[in-house]
Amino acid sequence: MKKTYYLFNPGRLSRKDNTLKFIPINEQGEELKPKYIPVENIDQLYVFGLLDANSAMYNFLGKNEIAVHFFDYYENYTGSFLSKDYLLSGKMLVAQTQTFSNHKARIGIARSFIEGASFNMLKNLKYYNNRGKDLEPIIDIIENLIQNISKTVQIDELMGIEGNIRNNYYDAFNLIINDFEMGNRSRQPPRNEVNALISFGNMMCYSQCLRSIHQTQLNPTISFLHTPGERRFSLALDVAEIFKPILVDRVIFKVLNKREIQQKDFDVKLNKILLKDKGKKKFIEAFDNRLNETIMHRTLKRKVSYKHLIKLECYKLQKHILNIEQYKPLKIWW
Repeated sequence: MKKTYYLFNPGRLSRKDNTLKFIPINEQGEELKPKYIPVENIDQLYVFGLLDANSAMYNFLGKNEIAVHFFDYYENYTGSFLSKDYLLSGKMLVAQTQTFSNHKARIGIARSFIEGASFNMLKNLKYYNNRGKDLEPIIDIIENLIQNISKTVQIDELMGIEGNIRNNYYDAFNLIINDFEMGNRSRQPPRNEVNALISFGNMMCYSQCLRSIHQTQLNPTISFLHTPGERRFSLALDVAEIFKPILVDRVIFKVLNKREIQQKDFDVKLNKILLKDKGKKKFIEAFDNRLNETIMHRTLKRKVSYKHLIKLECYKLQKHILNIEQYKPLKIWW
């Protein structure tokens, strides 16, 4: 099975036969021992340090369908290198565009995304409510807000409901997490440790959803909940809504409550808090383990990974757009 590799150090990436050669560089500018990765083992690369690579290197990555995701020093996702759209489909592109242009069709899909996301948020709250956390009042508020989703007729109205659901959901973090305070949601920059983990984890989830979309015939720039815009793959934002409670939030609860990540793993700067490299590695290891966990799929009757669930979600959306099968968002059943 192909794996995801994470490059934390700045360094030089080159090709050696059918292998990637990465030479890390330390803070003193000294080259460290090279690392060799067989190309057939690589699904994608996450780059957190400066990377020196030429166009021939990217041609090689593209031919082998290896995605590269880039993050800056402040943990912001800055972009991805993806191979050419080898699954191009004019029929799919036309159908996706027509679905977006049809308000009734678009709002129907957008509602489904929020229904799936809200259900999965509630599932997290009920899990911890049954383990001694008093989350019943917040659960009641969110259940009442969810009843309004099916009544919405405008995207901005739907986004408002989603915002209220998520704000109440984040209020529960203070009760679920033992040693850290959530406070208000702050993004750019994150003002505390929990917000730093949410922002970092959400970007990891977004890039993973983008990768899965790229492996289907869907166009990542034509979305239904988030407004399509320049310089962003907004469909990945749509799909990520469903998976953030499953992949990101559950990992955050785990690494903080089990003290796998502690105060020493954060770098406190003026008006912002970031993960140190050691903290990033701990979170990524937990996130990667979560992606590779498997559950018994009710329809396929076989075990599938959480990572594969994202691709299956894209296939379901594709079938809906082509009028093959009604889209139903993933709702945790396990």
